[in-house]
Amino acid sequence: MSQDHVASEATSGNDSRLAPFAALQNRDFRLLWFAQLISQAGTTMQTITINWHIYILTGSALALGLTGLVRVVPIIVFSLVGGIFADAHDRRRLLLATQSAMMIFAALLGVITETGHASVLLIYLLSALTAATVAFDSPARQALVPNLVPREQLTNALSLNNMMSQAAAIIGPALAGFVIAGLSIAAVYWINAVSFLAVLFALLLMRTPSQENLGIARVTPAALREGISFVRHSTIILSTALLDFFATFFSSASALLPIFAQDILHVGPQGLGILYSAESIGAVVAGLGVAFVGNVRHKGVVLLWAIALYGLATALYGASQWFLLSFILLACVGAADTVSTILRNTIRQIATPDYLRGRMTSVMMIFFMGGPQLGELEAGLVAAWLGAPLSVITGGVGTIIAVAIMAWLVPSLRNYRERAEPAGVHASAGQ
Repeated sequence: MSQDHVASEATSGNDSRLAPFAALQNRDFRLLWFAQLISQAGTTMQTITINWHIYILTGSALALGLTGLVRVVPIIVFSLVGGIFADAHDRRRLLLATQSAMMIFAALLGVITETGHASVLLIYLLSALTAATVAFDSPARQALVPNLVPREQLTNALSLNNMMSQAAAIIGPALAGFVIAGLSIAAVYWINAVSFLAVLFALLLMRTPSQENLGIARVTPAALREGISFVRHSTIILSTALLDFFATFFSSASALLPIFAQDILHVGPQGLGILYSAESIGAVVAGLGVAFVGNVRHKGVVLLWAIALYGLATALYGASQWFLLSFILLACVGAADTVSTILRNTIRQIATPDYLRGRMTSVMMIFFMGGPQLGELEAGLVAAWLGAPLSVITGGVGTIIAVAIMAWLVPSLRNYRERAEPAGVHASAGQ
């Protein structure tokens, strides 16, 4: 057992409630957390910059819209295969490969931009290659976390990860604007390429075994079927996946923000930027709250209430005519979504044996990537038919109904609470 784990377990044993940053007491989790903060800030810088770059090159809204499709399709196509790789191979070595590949793609974006050879097709190609790599990177990275912290700190670790992602989402776009204005578009790509070095160094310095029972899984069609079958037959995991999908499908509050800012709240582009930041601000506040609370025992019922609040805040936002109230309600949307995300991920990681975590995560990616994309389409179609406010209101109500139906049909979800020794939970932290 490492000294860091001894210290963290002694702390959790002495205190009835975990410290808000307890998971950071674990050396390897701490290394990866700070490295990801740097790298994800760089990635969000690049995401914003690619959108700007495409629009500068084409002036086409359609070309700009296609960037989202280019990013999503490879992730959905390759996610299941990525999950098998995450279970069949050493996750740390797999992450070294994926992070290196994404660093190279970012550097290539810098090269073609610096030399004047950037074209829409080349940017699409490199974006698609990066997205395909994410399909292998994300399952391995998410499945690695439960092996870096003691079981009782898993909720805390996931809440800190969520806060880190939200902080990167706030920092990255702001930095991208300054770098583009002060230096160049190419400079953003170079900065992102360098940011991957932080994760690579963290992975090289890690000591904790990246998974239990390495070698059980193989990259075969049977392994793929095993992962899908596990999710399909696990009532708890499947129900959280369906809740994830329906919540993001119905309650796409941010999809119609430009219409609300311009035609309903009359706040223009400045107000639009503030509204876009509201969900992230609420998410950071909620992440801190979950970190302070520590391990939530009655995860099922809290999860259901969080998603219901997500739908309620969305519906009220759709009915709001006041800018400040809309901002507060969007912050509530972000806060509720963060609580539900942390609890969903915790439940899934606890309920999944370590050798299946990569495949489980890859199946979940289809749900949480597909829901928002289809939800934006649904929101646009309903808005064209009934108007933007009714589109958002009905979406929020639909989410509440979906929660009620799931709570009624799946009593094991609403009654779910963490047991003393759940199967498949972190064990290597103590080795």
